[in-house]
Amino acid sequence: MLQLAGGGFGATAFNALLGADQPPSNPGPDPAHPLLARPPHFAPKATSVIFLFMYGGPSHIDLFDPKPELEKWHGKAIPVWKPEDAFMGKKTQNVAMKSYYAFAPHGASGMEISEAYPHLSKHADELCLIRSMHAESNNHGPALFQMNSGFIQAGRPSMGSWLTYGLGSESQNLPGFVVLLDQLGAPVNGAMNWSNGFMPAAYQGVPFRSNGDPIAYLNPPKRTTAQRQRSRLDLLQKWNQEYADAHPLETALSARVASYELAFRMQMSAAECTNLSDEPDPIRQAYGLDQPVTRHFGRNCLLARRLVERGVRFVQVYSGGNEGPKAWDAHDDLKKNHDLHCAETDAPIAALLTDLKNRGLLDTTLVVWGGEFGRSPVAENGKGRDHHPKGFTMWMAGGGVRGGIIHGATDPFGYNAIENKVSVPDLHATMLHQMGLDHERLTFRHSGRDYRLTDVSGRVVREILA
Repeated sequence: MLQLAGGGFGATAFNALLGADQPPSNPGPDPAHPLLARPPHFAPKATSVIFLFMYGGPSHIDLFDPKPELEKWHGKAIPVWKPEDAFMGKKTQNVAMKSYYAFAPHGASGMEISEAYPHLSKHADELCLIRSMHAESNNHGPALFQMNSGFIQAGRPSMGSWLTYGLGSESQNLPGFVVLLDQLGAPVNGAMNWSNGFMPAAYQGVPFRSNGDPIAYLNPPKRTTAQRQRSRLDLLQKWNQEYADAHPLETALSARVASYELAFRMQMSAAECTNLSDEPDPIRQAYGLDQPVTRHFGRNCLLARRLVERGVRFVQVYSGGNEGPKAWDAHDDLKKNHDLHCAETDAPIAALLTDLKNRGLLDTTLVVWGGEFGRSPVAENGKGRDHHPKGFTMWMAGGGVRGGIIHGATDPFGYNAIENKVSVPDLHATMLHQMGLDHERLTFRHSGRDYRLTDVSGRVVREILA
């Protein structure tokens, strides 16, 4: 299937015109209505996901996994370090580096969280910390692919695509899968991070822009009225229906019509959804829209809430753009990097959790926080930390997950996940489960094989479920 670059709705709609790939192995969606809501495999705990993606690799040992042992070993070689694990080669040496931040217990649970996240710490009793994550690659590109699609190479559908394929969307006026990017741009891999892979284009993630029209090429030319456009679509519908009646086995045509109609409906719905002027001032202030450092990420968090309110199935909010210090990629100066990115994200994330809870949405919205990997407990260039996939932290909140608990552990240095280890396929299996989907039954047939998000592994982490 031809794939257009950029990943905007124009590309999604155009790709849909070219027809779907091979049919799914299980009874799939109606090609004429690919985003129509479908029943889950079993009763879900959550109906939508907001994935707060800290691109670049946030440091678990400076944010959510305190390691007093690093205080004792600071400046010394630690026994668990392996030179082959260093991504930056000679720049990363076996010299332990203690955390720049103090930790303190929070909430009734006594969960220890870094001083770098003071606002989020107030939600300790709603968080489920998974301190035993591990991934397969210490390189951004493959690690991003795995966290998004379950596989370290390009070409697989992303998780948002799997969810919208499996469940459709509760909204027929908005995409089922929306991506909100950092103000400094997309992470490495670009639109491939939210690709539909070998699935039909209707399941591709749709990036919403921060300024101007929310979706590129969505609005018609200024001289084209809605009435004229409606008349044009009605005429196309008449001709297409005549053809469809004569060729009842042809499904691609009905998919084209559906994409035209969705684009038409989105011209009003997308603009209304992204217009935050109707939000009360206290809400806007809580998200940090009145402060330069939090304005962009706060706007995206508020927009994420508005999207799930309107039935969007999967919203991915990126923090960190491009490469290096612009992302959470703290090679040179961890404190400078994390001071900035924590300040950008702390208050908005706390506001999102509060807002969802106050509106009764947190119970049905699974909020996930994390990056593609963590960072090393040893120093890089004296003040930075290297990539580290062998043990790191992610957290979940809402959506039927137990709050105020810690699952798993890394060793005393934060180097290896050693207790109740959770792989990326395990994480994906658990997220799908909360949405009412059995990861082993959610398959798509491509090139003669039944594929799934978790490939040939994955275990639902039932210990963290309410």
